[in-house]
Amino acid sequence: MRESETRKGRCCLVRKSSKKIILLVVVTMAITIGMFFFLKEVFAGDIILREYVFRIGNFELKWYSLMIAIGILVCYFLARKRLSDYPIKPEDLDEGLFWGIIAGIIGARAYYVIFNWDYYSRYPSEIWKTWHGGLAIHGAIFAVLIMLFIYSKAKGYFKFVHATDLFTSVLPLGQAIGRWGNFFNYEAYGRPTMVPWKMFVPPEKRMPGFDVNRYFHPTFLYESLWNLAVFLFLFFYVEKRKQSYGETTALYLILYSIGRFWIESLRLDSLMAGQLRTAQVVSIVMIIIGAIWYAYLIGRRKTVSTNATNNADDDNDLGEKQ
Repeated sequence: MRESETRKGRCCLVRKSSKKIILLVVVTMAITIGMFFFLKEVFAGDIILREYVFRIGNFELKWYSLMIAIGILVCYFLARKRLSDYPIKPEDLDEGLFWGIIAGIIGARAYYVIFNWDYYSRYPSEIWKTWHGGLAIHGAIFAVLIMLFIYSKAKGYFKFVHATDLFTSVLPLGQAIGRWGNFFNYEAYGRPTMVPWKMFVPPEKRMPGFDVNRYFHPTFLYESLWNLAVFLFLFFYVEKRKQSYGETTALYLILYSIGRFWIESLRLDSLMAGQLRTAQVVSIVMIIIGAIWYAYLIGRRKTVSTNATNNADDDNDLGEKQ
């Protein structure tokens, strides 16, 4: 009797799980098809986007702000679900999110201002006006990593690599979502092109010197898709199979930077350090750091494995002599 009830229970769970999977597939397909036709109209110039969701008096809710907020919230809830794999308390994740948002905004703005100092040195009052645009993701990443280092030391019971692995396992999805804010602003696009997926940019949104060009590379989309792929790999594969903390962080530095380096070569609005594109230089540095870090983790793992094998052999030899 009990076995029969157990089997019925298992069958019910399987059916419920199957229904959820089918529903998820159907919803995903519907959203994908809808987005395809929507993007087709926008990229052709048949639909012109506006920067805000709604306006009440002088207040505007910008799509850019909304996309960033959605990205942060999605990352937060995913990180909460993954907490069972980390020695981090939920309340400390909540507090860390608060400080991370502050650090990220300050870092993103500071980075942008530093590499546009010719402009901001002449108009210092614009430095604080983030609503006029000007946030750089590399600055946000560096600032949050510094914050996590200080935060982990202050808390004491978890390590820096615990926090960075949790952070970088969900970060690419937040970046993928956030890039759609650039879509609504008609920014972060690439050089002129006539590829089938070319994107129409209204005259008032075109970069100086490109007034006669109508279609450009949708580099925001390239980076969004790349970041989505990085997220799927890190969150669903690396996180479940890694053998030491730090692997996710190292692989994030490598994979995100590879995509960013290539995509940056197409963009028209790159921050510059002399004759060099800042994002490409930073990407190279991040790739090198990530590769060295990952190689170190692999090397340490092999050393530990070799030592364990040698110790086991020594114990066996000792046992035979006795």
